[in-house]
Amino acid sequence: MFDTLSDRLSATFKNLRGKGRLSEADIDATAREIRVALLEADVALPVVRIFIKNIKERALGAEVSKALNPAQQVLKIVNEELVTILGGETRRLRFAKQPPTVIMLAGLQGAGKTTLGGKLAKWLKEQGHSPLLVAADLQRPNAVNQLSVVAERAGVAVFAPEPGNGVGDPVKVARDSVEHARTKVHDIVIVDTAGRLGIDQEMMQQAADIRDAVRPDEILFVVDAMIGQDAVNTAEAFRDGVGFDGVVLSKLDGDARGGAALSIASVTGKPIMFASNGEKLEDFDAFHPDRMASRILDMGDLLTLIEQAEKTFSQAEAEKMASKLASKKGQDFTLDDFLAQMEQVRKMGSISKLLGMLPGMGQIKDQINNIDERDVDRTAAIIKSMTPGERQDPTIINGSRRARIAKGSGVEVSAVKNLVERFFDARKMMSRMAQGGMPGMPGLPGMGGGPGRSKKQPKKAKGKQRSGNPMKRKQQEQEAAARRAASAEGGGAFGLPQQSGQEFELPDEFKKFMG
Repeated sequence: MFDTLSDRLSATFKNLRGKGRLSEADIDATAREIRVALLEADVALPVVRIFIKNIKERALGAEVSKALNPAQQVLKIVNEELVTILGGETRRLRFAKQPPTVIMLAGLQGAGKTTLGGKLAKWLKEQGHSPLLVAADLQRPNAVNQLSVVAERAGVAVFAPEPGNGVGDPVKVARDSVEHARTKVHDIVIVDTAGRLGIDQEMMQQAADIRDAVRPDEILFVVDAMIGQDAVNTAEAFRDGVGFDGVVLSKLDGDARGGAALSIASVTGKPIMFASNGEKLEDFDAFHPDRMASRILDMGDLLTLIEQAEKTFSQAEAEKMASKLASKKGQDFTLDDFLAQMEQVRKMGSISKLLGMLPGMGQIKDQINNIDERDVDRTAAIIKSMTPGERQDPTIINGSRRARIAKGSGVEVSAVKNLVERFFDARKMMSRMAQGGMPGMPGLPGMGGGPGRSKKQPKKAKGKQRSGNPMKRKQQEQEAAARRAASAEGGGAFGLPQQSGQEFELPDEFKKFMG
């Protein structure tokens, strides 16, 4: 969603690199470029004005003029101001002192409230809670059935006493759900309310009545991040008509310009608490302003990547794989292990999204977007077509075996050969890193070129120079002959014992290399 904005900002900062000092004209030009980039991204004009004003005030002060690298200092200022307009700090859910905690979802029809209710319920269940989804949207056709299906996929309970489709009292359903949760020992109640295509008095009144009936601990306003400035206008109308405590952004994976996400927290004064960035129930997480700002500025989001890895990989499994790679040449690491690791990475989500969380990946954005996720499935099919013995020792795979594996996995024979070769190369590289690093890689302990490297070896002294004086040169030659004679009496070349008068003979296997 923020690709266009990210590209424009990256180009702006690229122009500042290499400048030892930034003049007022440089700062004005940079601020102008940032203003255009934000307006093109559909950020609200009042937000843009405050943003640019703060950047210029800080950039023209001592904060930048006394910096060793002014361009990096400006980037730091922009990052901090982005975090500010995105809400500042991460806002966590408030839980009731006496369960159940009631969370009410509000928003327009089509914003994705029902699906998001399932995502939120699954997210809370993974954290040890027992959520209950409540079908209080009795207006939209099949809304009750949809919520029931979503609840089943999320593995959570649902409270749907009314059929919906215009039948039933949503206020009574919401009120009864709280008592039902107490009876069935659910500590969280998530109420899905009805929406409209636009703001109207009837919808506002129904939302207010449900709010008064259940007295929710959190009211979350669900907004479609793709509708641009209308998202801000709708949020302001809900804030004034019903009130809400936090914002949930849906459809962040879309191709819209994303200005709503940058505007809504600043305009409404309410924090963005959650973000949905895909169709799967797993594509949902807490919103972190600092991480989103880093993504926009192509600085990556390593914290989210690490959190996803920690949820997918167990510590015991990671240590087991590390010990296998640390063995001699990593030979204990087999294709079975490789397949298991690959499947674990696949559980973390799309390969493109994972790579997009690494710093600087915006420069190869097109290549990342063109990654074929099915390559992982093809690789898995090749490995699963091998026998257990072949997975343990791929060196036994000959031409006939490659043909059989290729036929079983539906690929070309060359694909099998390439996979095995890549596996050996990858295993060798990972083994070298696990055993103490690869030579020539700077900055890592045990690797050449960085802290912890061995001390610089002193240069070898040059051989003793012959004097230009004939008398002195003759004396030097006599001294050298005497040293050689003394050495011959004590031992031969390479420290081998040698009998007097017998010259050292090279072994026969070395003579062919000596011409």
